[in-house]
Amino acid sequence: MATQAQLDEARAALHALSIGKGVASIQKDGRKVDYTPANVGSLRAYIRELESVLASSQRRRAFRVF
Repeated sequence: MATQAQLDEARAALHALSIGKGVASIQKDGRKVDYTPANVGSLRAYIRELESVLASSQRRRAFRVF
């Protein structure tokens, strides 16, 4: 399951690439993944995936009224 920490790490990696850092690394599925400006689209897709999973889990919790 996606966590806010994973999303924060991915966003920080995207920011690093945006300001000119050559390579940004994150942990994904227990592995180190390096992103470069050439594959920034993959990083953006990963961020969208995390945002979607986190948003859906938050919606589910909102409907649990006790």
